[in-house]
Order: sequence, then structure tokens, then C-alpha cells
Amino acid sequence: MTLKGRSFLTLKDYSKDEILYLIDLAAELKAKKKGGAVTSRVAGKLLEGKNIVLLFDKTSTRTRCSFEVACYDEGAHVTYLTNSQMGKKESLEDTAKVLGRLYDGIEYRGFAHSIVEDLAAFSGVPVWNGLTDDDHPTQVLADFLTAREHLGKPLSEMKLAYIGDGRNNVANALMIGAAKVGMDYAVASPSSLLPSPSLVAECKAWADENGSAITITTDPKEAVKDADIIYTDIWCSMGEEDKMAERIGLLKPYQVTMELLRSTGKKTLFEHCLPSFHDLNTTTAQAVKEKFGLSEMEVTDEVFRSPSSVVFDEAENRMHTIKAVMVATLSDTLG
Repeated sequence: MTLKGRSFLTLKDYSKDEILYLIDLAAELKAKKKGGAVTSRVAGKLLEGKNIVLLFDKTSTRTRCSFEVACYDEGAHVTYLTNSQMGKKESLEDTAKVLGRLYDGIEYRGFAHSIVEDLAAFSGVPVWNGLTDDDHPTQVLADFLTAREHLGKPLSEMKLAYIGDGRNNVANALMIGAAKVGMDYAVASPSSLLPSPSLVAECKAWADENGSAITITTDPKEAVKDADIIYTDIWCSMGEEDKMAERIGLLKPYQVTMELLRSTGKKTLFEHCLPSFHDLNTTTAQAVKEKFGLSEMEVTDEVFRSPSSVVFDEAENRMHTIKAVMVATLSDTLG
């Protein structure tokens, strides 16, 4: 299988076999980094001589660090760019054409999904989605690799239950990814925060092809029944902070607690893309506590720190899976 020259904008564009290939490649690259068995396919510096630009319109910890470390590990050179003229003194199209002349690959993290689509259309080089308002595909690869490592069975034999804001970028990406690989997916959200009907219809069609089910409900207990993974995210995404009071009112009944975790009836992992408001050790959490009286939001500290929680394995796996995406779409020597 070769993915060289392809952009990675959404898992909608990738088949089941291609997604599994990227996860397998990430596992190989992870073993290589940790000094494990190295196949001839992943030996050497697979991005030697490549120049990559990381274009950030939104703040980041894991995404930026993962792309940079992955590049350095495999021999690429990196430019981290937060002050470009794109959309200000220069059009997106013109910026994309310039960057495509200078770089072998472009990562974008920001707002409208159309921006990564236009960067890919005009740059002539692979473009990777580090997060947009609608999608977060690199996160899902890390989530799936982590689940496979801990559960020791194929993704197609798992069920993931997402609890919370069911129409944010992470929930969208998880539903797409689950449908594509044949994983059962359930989302529990207030009716006003359920995923868009058009995306649900798309995902149900892929799920039918791959032998899995998509369940949409407002009942967290229904969603988590028999779940192998419970997943949640913060209640207000970047740019939505003014909706905090509204979201707390809607989502407090959807907090992931130990009671909910235990109600699955089986061993269940807890996943979260991070950052998480599970304690008061951030200025944002302290402000919420002062204004709304909450010490924990989307997940309790007990769950977050429990043996079921694999959130820091996920965070590490962002780097390994992002590396796999860049290597698969750029490497001259991957065979």
C-alpha cells in the first residue's frame, strides 16, 4: 500500500485498510523509537531532507509537540508559523502556492475546515489536518492505537461510547473513524448537541458496509452499555468560552463518573483528547469554580486518575500516529 502524495484532511477520505495501515505503521515506528524490533520498512531516517511547515491559528500543546518531535526523529526540518499573512495581506490561495514551493508538507491547525481543503487544493503538497472546527483525524488515530494496545483485540470488535458534546470536532472524527474501521459507536448528548443528521447518515452507511452500528441517544447509561471505551471532551471548545454557562447547564448530567464507568458491565477504558478539567489546577478551572461552583467538569478526578484511564498513553500516541501519517505520505524510502 502506498499513500505517498496524499493529504490527510479527514478519515472520510481513507478506507478501512488505509486507516489500519496507518495505525500498524505507527506501532512499528513506536517500536523503532523505543528500541524494539525494527523492520526494514521503518529503518533509517524516513523524512531525511524534507522541509515541513506547521501553520497554527489555534493554540496547541500535543499537536505542535507531536509534529515537531516526529519530524526531528525522522530527519525533517520544521518551521513553526503562527504569524503568516494568510487571509490578512495575502490570500489563502497565494499563501498555499508559496508554501508549496518551499515545503514538502504543510500541517494546519485552526478554524474552518475549508482552510485545509484549500491549502491542499492550491499548495501541490500533502496537507495534514491538525484540527479544524469540524474534524480532528490525527487524534482518532492515536485513540484507536491506544485502545488496541490496551484491549488486545481488533478495532472491529470494540465499542466506543462518546459522552458530552456530540457534534464537536473530536466527536465527529471519532464517529467517522469508528464507522470506517467497523467499530460500534454510541454518542450520548443533549438533543441540542447531537451530531448533524447528515454526518450520522454518512457514518451509518460506512458502518453498514463494515458491520458495525451507530447509536445516537440522549441517555448516557444507554450509550455506555457494553462499551470497551468511554470517551469525553471539554464542554466548550476553543472559541466557545462565552457559552460556558449554557454548556454547564446542558452537560452536567453527562459528566463521566465512576458510576457511569462501572455501568458498562465490563472492563472499560477511559479516553480523553486533553486538556481536561478534572481538578482545580488551572486558571480556567478556578474561574469556573468561582463562578459556577464546579470543581470538576466533563470527568471526575477519580475517573481521570483511575487505572481505567489511558489519557497519557493517548497523548504519547499522538506523536507516533502523526509520524506515521507524515512518513506514509512523504517518505521516499518507505517500502
